[in-house]
Amino acid sequence: MKPDGEQRAGLLYGIGAYGMWGLVPLFWPLLKPAGAMEILAHRMVWSLAVVGIALVALRRWGWIRELIRNPRKLALITVAASVITVNWGIYIWAVNSGHVVEASLGYFINPLVTIAMGVLLLKERLRPAQWLAVGTGFAAVLVLAIGYGRPPWISLTLAFSFATYGLVKKKVNIGGLESLAAETAIQFFPALGFLLWLGADGSASFGSHGVGHAALLAATGVVTAAPLVCFGAAAIRVPLSTLGLLQYLAPVFQFLLGILYFHEAMPAERWAGFALVWLALTCLTWDALRTARRTKAEALRLAAATARSRAAQVPEPQSPAPQSPAPQSSQPQAEPTA
Repeated sequence: MKPDGEQRAGLLYGIGAYGMWGLVPLFWPLLKPAGAMEILAHRMVWSLAVVGIALVALRRWGWIRELIRNPRKLALITVAASVITVNWGIYIWAVNSGHVVEASLGYFINPLVTIAMGVLLLKERLRPAQWLAVGTGFAAVLVLAIGYGRPPWISLTLAFSFATYGLVKKKVNIGGLESLAAETAIQFFPALGFLLWLGADGSASFGSHGVGHAALLAATGVVTAAPLVCFGAAAIRVPLSTLGLLQYLAPVFQFLLGILYFHEAMPAERWAGFALVWLALTCLTWDALRTARRTKAEALRLAAATARSRAAQVPEPQSPAPQSPAPQSSQPQAEPTA
């Protein structure tokens, strides 16, 4: 069990990570007039630069040789890089196009999509509460589709792309910083080529809107890496159940920003759809916490039973056998001489 100080630090790191992810919609509009594709390309290029500096400082290079020698992992990293590219691009476009609330919905329903993919792809078996949560989430998507007059494709694309990304990352099994370095290394040359093409075409915004704007574009690397570093620090200090609860901070912040800061419309049918999503997540969280408590209690019972079994197998120390008195001699004993 982690000390209280470690757990408090981990909780703060987790809040910092999901807080930054939740507040990032405030950052992307600052990069206008750059378009979503140009912002995305800068994010790829500068993320590799930031992560590369971190790896140099930490001297963590051994994983590169192992990755190069493993074609399967390289293929999975390429899939992860492609999927997260779609996720990043759609998210940046959605925020700068006035769809912050719909983008937040994508990360609300992401846990439900992850569970559904586990059933369809990994043949996992769901508990009744999980089935109820998935069914409620499906009903919420239908209600929102009616409310929007179309399927909420932004939300669905973000949810499915991030769920796929998580599934691939689980199979790759590489640390967060190393994984981001590998993914951005794959993204780097196409992104750099696109930026050079924009520059040659004269349509690049980098450098043509002042030093401050150029610095903000370069800061996309820090915006990408900083929450990931905090998340990694939290993951080793707090239980997974705590991280599972903290993950809802990001879409909550995004949703509130969409309504209160960006003043996006929320008609009654959208409120109904979001209410169903929140009901599904409440059911899912309750089931996860209950299962975690049962698992912990079962582990404690098993540990206690094992300890009792081992104690029963240890033989009790035997008392020494009584010594019989020495036989008396029939001859008289000699008196000691002076």
